[in-house]
Amino acid sequence: MSLELAMISPHTPRICHRDKVADFQQPMVEAMLKTADIIDGLKPDVLVLVSCHWMSSFEHYVDAAARHKGILTAFECPDVISDVPYDHPGCPELAHQMVKAGVQAGLSVQAVDDPTYVWDYGTVVPLRYLLKDKTTPVIDLSVCWAASLEETMQWGHIIGEVIAASPLKVVFVASGALAHNLRRGPSNWPNLTEQALDREFCNHLVAGELANASDMLASYARAASVESGGRHVAMLLGVLQGGKYTGVLHGYGPSSGSGNPVLTLHPVSA
Repeated sequence: MSLELAMISPHTPRICHRDKVADFQQPMVEAMLKTADIIDGLKPDVLVLVSCHWMSSFEHYVDAAARHKGILTAFECPDVISDVPYDHPGCPELAHQMVKAGVQAGLSVQAVDDPTYVWDYGTVVPLRYLLKDKTTPVIDLSVCWAASLEETMQWGHIIGEVIAASPLKVVFVASGALAHNLRRGPSNWPNLTEQALDREFCNHLVAGELANASDMLASYARAASVESGGRHVAMLLGVLQGGKYTGVLHGYGPSSGSGNPVLTLHPVSA
């Protein structure tokens, strides 16, 4: 199996700059740095990331560029993320294999290869922490708002099949929060009900109970207003379909009322 690791990662903008991270988010960042050591030890050939902040209307987009280079000033919070450079190689061959498989399955999937396209902070922020080796190729994926959770999970399953058929060692990252009822005040946690739902969902993942997590997702996403309607997590669950995994919850932190886990899923040998 070429899927070496999967994970859920925070991308809250206030952690973009390591030297400006507030005390209440330091444990979350330390957990991300711990996962960076795990990823570095795996020496992946490519990292595939779906970002809740690449919000596409009708198409599932795959960034198939050979090089991702730009300067990010975040539209949502230019006072927090401004003039942040990034430069990562891409993996066009694997990206186009994903697109081809999605189209063949009847899904609306499009490749993007445009040097003027600028990444969102849901992509840039986690990569600043998770990739110690900046030469590791990256493929970026959108969340499609016209797609249901079921369709998004199907797309994830197709991606997982392409990864499984590839000789490349792959890490898959779902970049986004769980509970996501935002309110002013960066140190605010989700309410107790939302935290309990986040904890139950994470417990299913840690135990490798992927079917239970999948069954829970739709009602949980509504009740806790999971970021992107839960699409990033649906894609993750689709990627994992057919395999056995065990998880580790390395950390969980707040950001303006959202709940942000750092959770890794590791394949279990048959």
